[in-house]
Amino acid sequence: MAAALLSNRRFDKIIRNHAKFTKSYSSNKSVILNKPQLNIICKQCAAASYFRLYTTQAPSNAGASDPAKNVLAAVLANKPKTGKIPVGIQKRDCFHPGASVLSREDINLGDAKPVTGTDMVRGMLEYVWPKDNEMIRNRVMLSLSLLFGAKVMNVTVPFLFKYAVDEVNQAATTPAGDALLGMATVPQALGTTAFSLLLGYGIARATAAGFNELRNAVFAKVAQHSIRRLACNVFTHLHNLDLSFHLGRQTGALSKTIDRGSRAINFVLSAMVFNIVPTMFELTLVSSILGLKGGFAFAGLAFSCVGVYAAFTLAITQWRTKFRVYMNKAENEAGNKAIDSLINYETVKYFNNEKYELEKYDVSLKKYEDASLKTASSLAVLNFGQHAIFSGGLSLIMIMAANEIAKGNMTVGDLVMVNGLLFQLSIPLGFLGSVYREVRQALIDMQTMFTLMTVQSRIKEIDKALPLIVDAKTATIDFKDVSFKYVNGKPIFNNLTFSIPAGKKIGIVGGSGSGKSTMVRLLFRFFEPQSGTITIAGQNIRDLDLASLRRAIAVVPQDCVLFHDTIFHNLHYGDLAKPEEEVYRASRMAELHDSVQTWPKSNPRGNRSGYPPKTL
Repeated sequence: MAAALLSNRRFDKIIRNHAKFTKSYSSNKSVILNKPQLNIICKQCAAASYFRLYTTQAPSNAGASDPAKNVLAAVLANKPKTGKIPVGIQKRDCFHPGASVLSREDINLGDAKPVTGTDMVRGMLEYVWPKDNEMIRNRVMLSLSLLFGAKVMNVTVPFLFKYAVDEVNQAATTPAGDALLGMATVPQALGTTAFSLLLGYGIARATAAGFNELRNAVFAKVAQHSIRRLACNVFTHLHNLDLSFHLGRQTGALSKTIDRGSRAINFVLSAMVFNIVPTMFELTLVSSILGLKGGFAFAGLAFSCVGVYAAFTLAITQWRTKFRVYMNKAENEAGNKAIDSLINYETVKYFNNEKYELEKYDVSLKKYEDASLKTASSLAVLNFGQHAIFSGGLSLIMIMAANEIAKGNMTVGDLVMVNGLLFQLSIPLGFLGSVYREVRQALIDMQTMFTLMTVQSRIKEIDKALPLIVDAKTATIDFKDVSFKYVNGKPIFNNLTFSIPAGKKIGIVGGSGSGKSTMVRLLFRFFEPQSGTITIAGQNIRDLDLASLRRAIAVVPQDCVLFHDTIFHNLHYGDLAKPEEEVYRASRMAELHDSVQTWPKSNPRGNRSGYPPKTL
């Protein structure tokens, strides 16, 4: 049989111009297609269909019995005109029921509505201010007290420096000032007011820093406890969701959502407690002090300076965010292309496409380079603008203070105090742009995670569900008029009725996709049939407690999946209530114990680790 070996570039061209392809090849020819990373192939099919033979004859329907049948023909059958994969194929469950597709929404939030900002604030408060944990609430109160104490000390520092400067300035004009400034005698210097004020200045600065660090240490327990509780709640919620959710999501994306969401809460809390609220409080104090010392003009100018500074920072940050997004996207694209090329190392060598792979990689790097330059340039604009605005406002206030000194309304110490207050205020303002950008991203991450928490399982227990009562004599399984199909999939069962008597062994034989595994999933209530009833010992499984139902059923899977843990843990997992001796006894009965003793110690195995089936 004639065949054509197509490279990735050739295949892409064929997809864009399938009419020309079908005209060039008659239906009795075939294509060996090396495209396992094609977006419409599910994870199971991609593994099974590597270097498979594909015919150009389109199947009668996409739900054919062969799970890896004719991916290319399925694309052609949907008549793509734009070169894009047909939407119908992107959203369906691949070519066999229940398959986990690559192109589905990564986290599989389905129709869940995004939560609002109010919902997120309420959700955060539940973890930061838990009603059932007085210790955490006390830590929050102590953190806030230390926060305001630190800000008060920060404002006190310029005052002490002001009085010290005024004292030294006054002493320098008197005969006693010669001894002070020359430090003629140590006891005389220590006894002066100026020395005490300068010493208090140093103590106040150290105290403010101590309050800040102590606040960080106290609040760290609150933040980490919140993250821990939230992660546990999300973990429990995910286990409570039905199997259809987990078949339609990508594990990596889901893991990132949980990780980013947890870190986002920590960042938002830290930003609110350590930056935004303290800065607003300090701005109020500084403006009030300036208003009392110099009048409304000083306070108004300080507020105006900070307002212009904040508006400029937020506007420029919003403008330059798109450059950061482009840069991250280009970086991810370059990384994905490099990894994809290295994973398919043999394929690249087979078709001698090293230069082509390098060109694709370099294109992505060029995009990253351009976006990175724009990001750096826009950051320079932001930093210069911030310094220019603050320096302009500071200069105007200092000129006003100097004018008041000339009038005799203020002292030189007041000029130093004004300068110190404004410079202290500039420190938290310098982080305003980065805090704003990170808080926006954190809110997006939090929204995804909190939206995930609103996803409801389709499999629910009824109120006051009864435990399953069954023994060896009554363990009859009955399927009556059961009809079932996966979402967007072909019907699997249509009014299926059969009975398995207690104590009998039944074998169910059928092709791939015929519903053998689906029966077990329905029996476990991983899915609900669209119609019909399933009973065990005459009890409808919809009315039973899920834990008791699943505890009564044992399954020996055809695929060996292990936790990334010790062999002992994997054996013990079947019944954690069993003592250690029972695990060893079971391993000896399975003729596994002696073999395990020869393996290296501290040798955890996980997922599909390559153990032969008989090992379990």
